[in-house]
Amino acid sequence: MHKKKGIHFEISERKVLLRLFDVGLILLTLYLLESFLPFNYLTISTDNTISIIVLLLYFTIFGTVFELYDLQKASKLDISFKNIVLASSITVLFYLLTPVVTPFLPEKRLQIIYFYLGIILAIFLWRLAYITFVQSPRFYKKVLLVGEISNLSSILEALHDVDPNYKIIGFINSESIRKDAVKFKGLKEFHVNDLNKIINDHKVSEILVASFNDDHISTELYHGLINLLESGFTIREFTQVYEEMTYRVPIQFVGKDFYKYFPFSRSNQNKLYQFFRRVFDILFACIGLVVGILLLPFIFIGNLIANRGPLFYTQERVGKNGHLFKIIKLRTMIIDAEKNGVQWAQKNDIRITTFGNLLRRSRIDEIPQVLNVLKGEMSIIGPRPERPYFVNELSQIIPFYETRHIIKPGLTGWAQIQTRYGASIEDSLIKLQYDLFYIKHRSFFLDINIIVKTVSTILYYRGQ
Repeated sequence: MHKKKGIHFEISERKVLLRLFDVGLILLTLYLLESFLPFNYLTISTDNTISIIVLLLYFTIFGTVFELYDLQKASKLDISFKNIVLASSITVLFYLLTPVVTPFLPEKRLQIIYFYLGIILAIFLWRLAYITFVQSPRFYKKVLLVGEISNLSSILEALHDVDPNYKIIGFINSESIRKDAVKFKGLKEFHVNDLNKIINDHKVSEILVASFNDDHISTELYHGLINLLESGFTIREFTQVYEEMTYRVPIQFVGKDFYKYFPFSRSNQNKLYQFFRRVFDILFACIGLVVGILLLPFIFIGNLIANRGPLFYTQERVGKNGHLFKIIKLRTMIIDAEKNGVQWAQKNDIRITTFGNLLRRSRIDEIPQVLNVLKGEMSIIGPRPERPYFVNELSQIIPFYETRHIIKPGLTGWAQIQTRYGASIEDSLIKLQYDLFYIKHRSFFLDINIIVKTVSTILYYRGQ
């Protein structure tokens, strides 16, 4: 029997931990301010229940917008401090400006400074403790990989840097060992006979099976895994772990049993979900239209000075079920940008004008597409619509590429908030993985998550 596994936190557990301690420490801050300083702006009492809930709700929302719960950024103290200041500043500002559901401003304005600095200090000290203790090696999840040598490089590359707390300590070759077998030098290799010893000596928490051909698993390894499973040890399949950790569907590892990987969300056929989505699309599109009309004079002047040409342009795109439609955008490139033929838009593309770059980075160039949303050709959330030329090219190279057309394309989407602009076949593969994840897990909660992170993308000026 193997020994007790080491302590570790899953990705979802660490995100919950960050949020729970943020809430707890804000409440503790209010208590300490009330106890040790002349502070009565917001005290812990039943009379202030709604005001306290509003404060916690604001901080949770703006904490998400300013990436306080992004684990990669939460593990870096300098980035965390900047995000804490931004989230706290906007939270306190909104809190002070909504006196209908929050307390009226105190007579002694110094209390606002106590309130503001207290929140920043409390959350910063918690993030310092998180990085020092929770991110330490003692909480790493140690994993033993089982798979074919031929697949190891691609598997390790797929998991590289996704989660710094997920450590693969070595591998066992799932194939029968031959004298002339190729050796993999990028990771320590163990023998199947030492399976229990490996788990005990290295405090392995989980075995990750990444063998994509069941016939390759030797009889000895099969019985060893069965015995561990029956004793309650965690054994998981690679594609499941990959999807949970990266929020992408690993289509490059999907074979003839593809139907196992695409149990698409019930929301795709849920009439109530579809109804509310359409109501949301129309409402949001109308708001976007008003914003666009208000910005139009300034955009017109900027275009007249810096773009010198047509303000709008249309382009054919592929929509739901492969139907073609004309997308409407603000022009951001020079006139005749594709006179030499269709080509990918690159990072720092010389065809993009200075004013056009401003429109792209702020996502203002996308606003006219609300007209496509109102016409029912697009939704607010969904895979970005691609041009027919690239669809034809990519569908011949990337498996399941046209699967992204089973729902309406969107103004923003899971791929847009998770990765950079697709400028190559490799980028398109990653974007497709994110798009399929969204289609597979589509829900109101995921839609809200995308909207909040889209706001974050705009505020951090990450459009391209």
